[in-house]
Amino acid sequence: MFDLGGSELLVIGVVALIVVGPKDLPGLFRTVGNFVGKAKGMAREFSRAMDQAADEAGVKDVTAGLKAAANPTQFGLDKVKDAAGDLTDWSAGDKPLDDDRADAARKIQDATAKKAQARLDAEAAAKDPAPADTPDAPAAEQPPAEDKA
Repeated sequence: MFDLGGSELLVIGVVALIVVGPKDLPGLFRTVGNFVGKAKGMAREFSRAMDQAADEAGVKDVTAGLKAAANPTQFGLDKVKDAAGDLTDWSAGDKPLDDDRADAARKIQDATAKKAQARLDAEAAAKDPAPADTPDAPAAEQPPAEDKA
């Protein structure tokens, strides 16, 4: 708290020797030492009281929970990663699919392939639009003419 070096303590000692006198100086230092000791004791007691209040409020439990959450091995994320890895490596195994399921899977794969190809074609068309005079390009729609009669 206070940053007192050797030179500051020497100045304080000389001033105390001049003001108090050589006879009463040991008593003064004893009194100051007792005061400093009492102040340190009060600080320790205050610190213990604050720690005890924190224990009663459950702050240490919350701190331990946060530290456990910050450590993935204690939190169990390694087990979740292992389980997710098992799911990505899953295959049907040796058992072949029955005919109905195989047809359904084939239909899904075909539909997905068609949609993907249509999306790729649409992206290619958006990047490189066809000129208007080619027969492949759709004719621009014009709004219907209104009768002004």
